[in-house]
Amino acid sequence: MRYLRATVDLDQELPSLCLKGYGGLALTVVRRGRLIEFVLKETGARDSFSASEVSQLIFSHANVAIVADQIRYERGRSLPAKMPSVTVAICTRDRPEWVDRCLSALTVLNPAPSELTAAFEVLVVDNAPPDGRTADVVARHTGVRYVVEPKTGLNFGRNRALREAKGHFLAYIDDDVVVTPGWLAGLHEAWNDNPDAIAFTGLVLPFALETEAQVLFERRGGFRRGFQKKRFCAVDLHNPLAPCGAGVFGAGANMAFDRKIVVEIGGFDEALDTGAPLPGGGDLDMFYRMARIGKPFVYEPQFAVLHDHRRESKQLRRQYWTWGLAHMAFIVKSYRSDRAFRAPLRKLVRWWFVDQISQLWKSLRGRHVLPPAMVALELWGGVVGLFGEYDRSVRRVAKIRDQQ
Repeated sequence: MRYLRATVDLDQELPSLCLKGYGGLALTVVRRGRLIEFVLKETGARDSFSASEVSQLIFSHANVAIVADQIRYERGRSLPAKMPSVTVAICTRDRPEWVDRCLSALTVLNPAPSELTAAFEVLVVDNAPPDGRTADVVARHTGVRYVVEPKTGLNFGRNRALREAKGHFLAYIDDDVVVTPGWLAGLHEAWNDNPDAIAFTGLVLPFALETEAQVLFERRGGFRRGFQKKRFCAVDLHNPLAPCGAGVFGAGANMAFDRKIVVEIGGFDEALDTGAPLPGGGDLDMFYRMARIGKPFVYEPQFAVLHDHRRESKQLRRQYWTWGLAHMAFIVKSYRSDRAFRAPLRKLVRWWFVDQISQLWKSLRGRHVLPPAMVALELWGGVVGLFGEYDRSVRRVAKIRDQQ
Protein backbone atom coordinates (compact mmCIF):
# COMPACT_ATOMS: atom_id res chain seq x y z
CA MET A 1 0.00 0.00 0.00
CA ARG A 2 1.25 3.47 -0.93
CA TYR A 3 0.01 6.88 0.19
CA LEU A 4 0.12 9.91 -2.07
CA ARG A 5 2.29 12.62 -0.46
CA ALA A 6 1.20 16.12 -1.43
CA THR A 7 1.52 19.66 -0.15
CA VAL A 8 -1.59 21.83 -0.24
CA ASP A 9 -1.14 25.60 -0.05
CA LEU A 10 -4.29 27.30 1.26
CA ASP A 11 -3.25 30.57 -0.37
CA GLN A 12 -3.73 28.96 -3.77
CA GLU A 13 -6.60 27.22 -5.53
CA LEU A 14 -7.04 23.78 -4.02
CA PRO A 15 -6.15 20.93 -6.38
CA SER A 16 -7.95 17.77 -7.30
CA LEU A 17 -5.79 14.71 -6.63
CA CYS A 18 -5.34 11.56 -8.71
CA LEU A 19 -5.14 8.50 -6.47
CA LYS A 20 -4.58 5.77 -9.03
CA GLY A 21 -2.07 3.33 -7.59
CA TYR A 22 -2.43 4.73 -4.06
CA GLY A 23 -4.41 3.54 -1.07
CA GLY A 24 -4.28 6.72 0.96
CA LEU A 25 -3.48 10.42 1.22
CA ALA A 26 -0.79 12.20 3.25
CA LEU A 27 -1.31 15.96 2.95
CA THR A 28 0.96 18.64 4.35
CA VAL A 29 -1.11 21.80 4.71
CA VAL A 30 0.66 25.14 4.29
CA ARG A 31 -0.61 28.70 4.70
CA ARG A 32 1.40 31.90 4.20
CA GLY A 33 4.51 29.75 3.96
CA ARG A 34 3.88 28.12 7.34
CA LEU A 35 3.22 24.44 8.12
CA ILE A 36 -0.13 24.20 9.86
CA GLU A 37 -1.35 20.59 9.62
CA PHE A 38 -0.65 17.07 8.39
CA VAL A 39 -3.58 14.93 7.29
CA LEU A 40 -3.29 11.15 6.92
CA LYS A 41 -6.25 9.29 5.44
CA GLU A 42 -6.82 5.84 3.99
CA THR A 43 -8.82 6.16 0.76
CA GLY A 44 -9.23 2.54 -0.33
CA ALA A 45 -10.01 1.99 -4.01
CA ARG A 46 -10.89 5.59 -4.86
CA ASP A 47 -9.25 6.96 -8.01
CA SER A 48 -9.43 10.66 -7.17
CA PHE A 49 -10.33 13.39 -4.72
CA SER A 50 -12.00 16.51 -6.11
CA ALA A 51 -10.93 19.97 -4.97
CA SER A 52 -14.07 20.29 -2.84
CA GLU A 53 -13.37 16.93 -1.19
CA VAL A 54 -9.78 17.99 -0.51
CA SER A 55 -11.17 21.15 1.10
CA GLN A 56 -13.57 19.18 3.31
CA LEU A 57 -10.82 16.78 4.34
CA ILE A 58 -8.43 19.57 5.29
CA PHE A 59 -10.93 21.63 7.22
CA SER A 60 -12.29 18.63 9.08
CA HIS A 61 -8.79 18.05 10.45
CA ALA A 62 -7.13 21.44 10.46
CA ASN A 63 -9.71 24.10 11.26
CA VAL A 64 -8.35 24.86 14.76
CA ALA A 65 -4.77 25.00 13.51
CA ILE A 66 -5.79 27.32 10.67
CA VAL A 67 -7.51 29.77 13.03
CA ALA A 68 -4.58 29.73 15.47
CA ASP A 69 -2.09 30.39 12.71
CA GLN A 70 -4.27 33.18 11.30
CA ILE A 71 -4.36 34.91 14.69
CA ARG A 72 -0.61 34.61 15.01
CA TYR A 73 -0.04 35.97 11.51
CA GLU A 74 -2.37 38.93 12.00
CA ARG A 75 -0.44 40.03 15.06
CA GLY A 76 2.09 41.18 12.48
CA ARG A 77 5.34 40.66 14.36
CA SER A 78 8.42 42.00 12.64
CA LEU A 79 11.61 39.97 12.38
CA PRO A 80 13.69 40.42 15.56
CA ALA A 81 17.46 40.58 15.80
CA LYS A 82 19.59 37.76 14.47
CA MET A 83 19.99 34.76 16.71
CA PRO A 84 23.44 33.62 17.88
CA SER A 85 25.57 31.53 15.53
CA VAL A 86 24.41 28.07 14.46
CA THR A 87 26.31 24.93 13.48
CA VAL A 88 24.38 22.17 11.69
CA ALA A 89 25.92 18.73 12.23
CA ILE A 90 25.15 15.69 10.06
CA CYS A 91 26.60 12.51 11.56
CA THR A 92 26.71 9.75 8.98
CA ARG A 93 28.23 6.44 7.99
CA ASP A 94 28.28 4.88 4.52
CA ARG A 95 25.22 6.69 3.14
CA PRO A 96 26.67 9.23 0.67
CA GLU A 97 23.50 9.50 -1.44
CA TRP A 98 21.48 10.57 1.56
CA VAL A 99 24.16 13.03 2.67
CA ASP A 100 24.06 14.59 -0.79
CA ARG A 101 20.28 14.98 -0.58
CA CYS A 102 20.49 16.38 2.94
CA LEU A 103 23.14 18.95 2.01
CA SER A 104 21.22 20.00 -1.10
CA ALA A 105 18.17 20.85 1.02
CA LEU A 106 20.28 23.04 3.31
CA THR A 107 21.24 25.23 0.36
CA VAL A 108 17.67 26.44 -0.24
CA LEU A 109 16.71 27.65 3.23
CA ASN A 110 14.28 30.57 3.21
CA PRO A 111 14.98 33.18 4.51
CA ALA A 112 18.71 32.77 3.92
CA PRO A 113 20.84 31.99 7.00
CA SER A 114 22.55 35.40 6.74
CA GLU A 115 19.20 37.04 7.52
CA LEU A 116 18.54 34.93 10.60
CA THR A 117 21.77 34.15 12.42
CA ALA A 118 25.09 35.83 13.17
CA ALA A 119 26.96 32.94 11.54
CA PHE A 120 25.98 29.62 9.99
CA GLU A 121 28.07 26.55 9.23
CA VAL A 122 27.41 22.99 8.09
CA LEU A 123 29.54 20.16 9.44
CA VAL A 124 29.55 16.55 8.22
CA VAL A 125 30.99 13.99 10.63
CA ASP A 126 31.86 10.77 8.81
CA ASN A 127 31.75 7.96 11.35
CA ALA A 128 34.40 5.28 10.65
CA PRO A 129 33.95 5.54 6.86
CA PRO A 130 34.65 2.39 4.82
CA ASP A 131 35.65 4.46 1.78
CA GLY A 132 35.92 8.02 0.47
CA ARG A 133 32.49 8.36 -1.15
CA THR A 134 31.03 10.63 1.53
CA ALA A 135 34.12 12.85 1.42
CA ASP A 136 33.68 13.14 -2.35
CA VAL A 137 30.02 14.13 -1.92
CA VAL A 138 30.85 16.81 0.65
CA ALA A 139 33.57 18.22 -1.62
CA ARG A 140 30.88 18.99 -4.22
CA HIS A 141 29.03 21.25 -1.76
CA THR A 142 30.48 24.70 -1.16
CA GLY A 143 31.20 25.78 2.40
CA VAL A 144 30.60 22.42 4.10
CA ARG A 145 33.22 21.22 6.60
CA TYR A 146 34.12 17.51 6.67
CA VAL A 147 35.71 15.59 9.54
CA VAL A 148 36.26 11.90 10.24
CA GLU A 149 35.44 10.27 13.57
CA PRO A 150 37.27 6.89 13.57
CA LYS A 151 35.36 5.33 16.49
CA THR A 152 32.18 3.55 15.38
CA GLY A 153 28.96 4.76 17.00
CA LEU A 154 26.56 7.66 16.51
CA ASN A 155 27.30 9.26 19.87
CA PHE A 156 31.02 9.20 19.10
CA GLY A 157 30.09 11.18 15.99
CA ARG A 158 27.86 13.55 17.92
CA ASN A 159 30.62 14.24 20.43
CA ARG A 160 33.08 14.84 17.62
CA ALA A 161 30.65 17.44 16.24
CA LEU A 162 30.48 18.96 19.71
CA ARG A 163 34.26 19.42 19.72
CA GLU A 164 34.43 20.70 16.15
CA ALA A 165 31.44 23.05 16.07
CA LYS A 166 31.88 26.81 16.28
CA GLY A 167 28.26 27.87 16.69
CA HIS A 168 26.52 28.99 19.86
CA PHE A 169 23.73 26.56 18.97
CA LEU A 170 24.48 23.09 17.64
CA ALA A 171 21.71 21.52 15.57
CA TYR A 172 21.84 17.82 14.79
CA ILE A 173 19.95 16.40 11.82
CA ASP A 174 20.07 12.78 10.70
CA ASP A 175 21.46 11.98 7.28
CA ASP A 176 18.11 10.45 6.26
CA VAL A 177 16.18 13.71 6.65
CA VAL A 178 15.55 16.66 4.36
CA VAL A 179 15.08 20.04 6.04
CA THR A 180 12.08 22.11 4.97
CA PRO A 181 12.83 25.55 3.48
CA GLY A 182 11.60 27.18 6.71
CA TRP A 183 13.67 24.93 9.01
CA LEU A 184 16.16 27.57 10.15
CA ALA A 185 13.43 30.22 10.33
CA GLY A 186 11.57 27.85 12.66
CA LEU A 187 14.59 27.54 14.95
CA HIS A 188 14.94 31.32 14.86
CA GLU A 189 11.27 31.69 15.80
CA ALA A 190 11.64 29.24 18.68
CA TRP A 191 14.68 31.09 20.01
CA ASN A 192 12.98 34.48 19.64
CA ASP A 193 9.90 33.27 21.53
CA ASN A 194 12.03 31.52 24.17
CA PRO A 195 15.42 33.28 24.52
CA ASP A 196 15.96 31.47 27.85
CA ALA A 197 15.64 27.99 26.28
CA ILE A 198 18.66 25.70 26.02
CA ALA A 199 17.21 22.91 23.87
CA PHE A 200 14.92 22.74 20.85
CA THR A 201 13.22 20.01 18.84
CA GLY A 202 10.96 20.25 15.82
CA LEU A 203 8.36 18.56 13.69
CA VAL A 204 9.34 15.40 11.77
CA LEU A 205 7.09 14.48 8.84
CA PRO A 206 7.48 11.57 6.38
CA PHE A 207 9.56 12.14 3.26
CA ALA A 208 7.68 9.42 1.38
CA LEU A 209 5.04 6.77 2.04
CA GLU A 210 5.80 4.39 -0.79
CA THR A 211 5.88 1.04 1.02
CA GLU A 212 3.72 -0.81 3.51
CA ALA A 213 6.40 -0.45 6.20
CA GLN A 214 6.54 3.33 5.78
CA VAL A 215 2.76 3.61 5.89
CA LEU A 216 2.49 1.39 8.98
CA PHE A 217 5.08 3.44 10.83
CA GLU A 218 3.37 6.73 10.01
CA ARG A 219 -0.12 5.43 10.79
CA ARG A 220 1.12 4.50 14.24
CA GLY A 221 2.22 8.11 14.71
CA GLY A 222 5.70 8.18 13.20
CA PHE A 223 7.92 10.83 14.76
CA ARG A 224 5.18 13.47 14.83
CA ARG A 225 4.62 15.57 17.94
CA GLY A 226 1.91 17.83 16.50
CA PHE A 227 1.58 21.41 15.31
CA GLN A 228 1.25 23.11 18.69
CA LYS A 229 4.23 24.95 20.12
CA LYS A 230 5.35 23.47 23.42
CA ARG A 231 7.51 24.85 26.18
CA PHE A 232 8.62 22.20 28.66
CA CYS A 233 9.72 23.33 32.11
CA ALA A 234 11.17 21.60 35.17
CA VAL A 235 7.72 20.80 36.58
CA ASP A 236 4.81 19.61 34.47
CA LEU A 237 1.60 19.27 36.46
CA HIS A 238 -0.05 17.46 33.52
CA ASN A 239 2.66 14.81 33.33
CA PRO A 240 3.73 13.27 36.65
CA LEU A 241 6.48 11.30 34.89
CA ALA A 242 8.17 14.42 33.46
CA PRO A 243 10.94 14.69 32.45
CA CYS A 244 11.58 10.91 32.56
CA GLY A 245 9.44 10.10 29.53
CA ALA A 246 11.94 11.96 27.37
CA GLY A 247 10.31 10.91 24.10
CA VAL A 248 7.68 13.63 24.57
CA PHE A 249 10.32 16.28 23.87
CA GLY A 250 10.79 15.31 20.22
CA ALA A 251 13.01 13.14 18.04
CA GLY A 252 16.77 12.93 17.73
CA ALA A 253 16.49 13.27 13.94
CA ASN A 254 15.95 17.00 14.45
CA MET A 255 17.29 18.66 17.62
CA ALA A 256 19.34 21.69 18.66
CA PHE A 257 21.11 22.65 21.87
CA ASP A 258 23.09 25.40 23.50
CA ARG A 259 26.49 23.90 22.71
CA LYS A 260 28.31 25.13 25.81
CA ILE A 261 25.74 23.58 28.11
CA VAL A 262 26.01 20.21 26.37
CA VAL A 263 29.77 20.41 26.90
CA GLU A 264 29.27 21.31 30.57
CA ILE A 265 27.16 18.21 31.23
CA GLY A 266 29.73 15.93 29.58
CA GLY A 267 28.37 15.55 26.04
CA PHE A 268 26.56 12.50 24.73
CA ASP A 269 26.83 9.16 26.52
CA GLU A 270 28.88 7.04 24.12
CA ALA A 271 27.44 3.82 25.54
CA LEU A 272 24.10 4.77 23.94
CA ASP A 273 23.53 5.00 20.19
CA THR A 274 26.55 2.74 19.67
CA GLY A 275 25.58 1.41 16.26
CA ALA A 276 24.07 -1.97 15.39
CA PRO A 277 24.11 -3.52 18.93
CA LEU A 278 22.29 -0.55 20.51
CA PRO A 279 21.21 1.99 17.86
CA GLY A 280 19.27 4.34 20.09
CA GLY A 281 18.82 5.99 23.45
CA GLY A 282 21.36 8.75 22.95
CA ASP A 283 18.78 11.38 22.11
CA LEU A 284 16.50 10.37 25.01
CA ASP A 285 19.42 10.56 27.43
CA MET A 286 20.41 14.03 26.21
CA PHE A 287 16.80 15.29 26.31
CA TYR A 288 16.44 14.05 29.87
CA ARG A 289 19.74 15.52 31.10
CA MET A 290 19.07 18.88 29.46
CA ALA A 291 15.57 18.98 30.93
CA ARG A 292 16.95 18.16 34.40
CA ILE A 293 18.97 21.39 34.32
CA GLY A 294 15.68 23.18 34.90
CA LYS A 295 15.77 25.60 31.97
CA PRO A 296 13.14 25.56 29.22
CA PHE A 297 13.06 22.93 26.49
CA VAL A 298 11.07 23.99 23.41
CA TYR A 299 9.24 22.13 20.64
CA GLU A 300 8.61 24.22 17.52
CA PRO A 301 6.59 22.78 14.59
CA GLN A 302 8.04 25.25 12.05
CA PHE A 303 11.51 23.82 12.82
CA ALA A 304 10.63 20.90 10.57
CA VAL A 305 12.26 18.11 8.57
CA LEU A 306 11.09 15.25 6.36
CA HIS A 307 12.33 11.81 7.41
CA ASP A 308 12.92 8.87 5.06
CA HIS A 309 11.28 6.04 7.01
CA ARG A 310 12.42 2.40 6.85
CA ARG A 311 11.21 0.99 3.56
CA GLU A 312 11.13 -2.74 4.37
CA SER A 313 9.14 -4.64 6.99
CA LYS A 314 12.31 -6.33 8.21
CA GLN A 315 13.89 -2.93 8.86
CA LEU A 316 10.75 -1.71 10.64
CA ARG A 317 10.61 -4.77 12.87
CA ARG A 318 14.21 -4.17 13.88
CA GLN A 319 13.45 -0.51 14.55
CA TYR A 320 10.69 -1.39 17.00
CA TRP A 321 12.94 -3.97 18.69
CA THR A 322 15.69 -1.39 19.13
CA TRP A 323 13.23 1.23 20.39
CA GLY A 324 12.31 -1.02 23.30
CA LEU A 325 15.96 -1.99 23.86
CA ALA A 326 17.27 1.59 23.82
CA HIS A 327 14.43 3.03 25.88
CA MET A 328 15.09 0.66 28.75
CA ALA A 329 18.88 1.04 28.47
CA PHE A 330 18.39 4.80 28.85
CA ILE A 331 16.15 4.29 31.89
CA VAL A 332 18.63 1.93 33.58
CA LYS A 333 21.46 4.41 33.04
CA SER A 334 19.32 7.31 34.38
CA TYR A 335 18.14 5.29 37.38
CA ARG A 336 21.72 4.68 38.45
CA SER A 337 22.98 8.21 37.86
CA ASP A 338 20.01 10.28 39.08
CA ARG A 339 18.94 9.13 42.54
CA ALA A 340 16.50 12.05 42.96
CA PHE A 341 14.30 10.74 40.15
CA ARG A 342 14.34 7.02 40.88
CA ALA A 343 10.69 6.93 41.92
CA PRO A 344 9.28 8.45 38.70
CA LEU A 345 11.68 6.31 36.65
CA ARG A 346 10.27 3.18 38.32
CA LYS A 347 6.76 4.44 37.54
CA LEU A 348 7.80 5.01 33.93
CA VAL A 349 8.99 1.41 33.61
CA ARG A 350 5.69 0.12 34.99
CA TRP A 351 3.66 2.41 32.75
CA TRP A 352 5.67 1.43 29.65
CA PHE A 353 5.24 -2.31 30.12
CA VAL A 354 1.52 -1.98 30.90
CA ASP A 355 1.07 0.17 27.81
CA GLN A 356 3.02 -2.24 25.59
CA ILE A 357 1.05 -5.25 26.84
CA SER A 358 -2.17 -3.32 26.22
CA GLN A 359 -1.05 -2.54 22.67
CA LEU A 360 -0.18 -6.19 22.08
CA TRP A 361 -3.60 -7.29 23.30
CA LYS A 362 -5.27 -4.78 20.97
CA SER A 363 -3.14 -6.01 18.08
CA LEU A 364 -4.07 -9.63 18.76
CA ARG A 365 -7.73 -8.59 18.60
CA GLY A 366 -7.20 -6.72 15.32
CA ARG A 367 -7.63 -3.28 16.89
CA HIS A 368 -4.11 -1.93 16.38
CA VAL A 369 -2.42 -0.59 13.26
CA LEU A 370 0.63 -2.81 13.80
CA PRO A 371 0.66 -6.61 13.52
CA PRO A 372 1.24 -8.48 16.80
CA ALA A 373 4.81 -9.46 15.86
CA MET A 374 5.96 -5.85 15.65
CA VAL A 375 4.38 -4.88 18.96
CA ALA A 376 5.83 -7.99 20.60
CA LEU A 377 9.31 -7.17 19.30
CA GLU A 378 9.24 -3.73 20.91
CA LEU A 379 8.03 -5.29 24.16
CA TRP A 380 10.73 -7.96 24.08
CA GLY A 381 13.35 -5.34 23.26
CA GLY A 382 12.31 -3.55 26.43
CA VAL A 383 12.78 -6.72 28.49
CA VAL A 384 16.28 -7.27 27.10
CA GLY A 385 17.10 -3.59 27.57
CA LEU A 386 16.01 -3.63 31.18
CA PHE A 387 18.18 -6.61 32.05
CA GLY A 388 21.75 -5.68 31.31
CA GLU A 389 21.88 -4.03 27.89
CA TYR A 390 23.40 -0.78 29.16
CA ASP A 391 26.18 -2.67 30.96
CA ARG A 392 26.86 -4.75 27.86
CA SER A 393 27.08 -1.57 25.81
CA VAL A 394 29.48 0.05 28.29
CA ARG A 395 31.80 -2.94 27.87
CA ARG A 396 31.56 -2.79 24.07
CA VAL A 397 32.39 0.91 24.02
CA ALA A 398 35.40 0.38 26.29
CA LYS A 399 36.77 -2.10 23.73
CA ILE A 400 36.20 0.39 20.90
CA ARG A 401 38.15 3.04 22.78
CA ASP A 402 40.98 0.56 23.53
CA GLN A 403 41.31 -0.25 19.82
CA GLN A 404 41.94 3.37 18.85
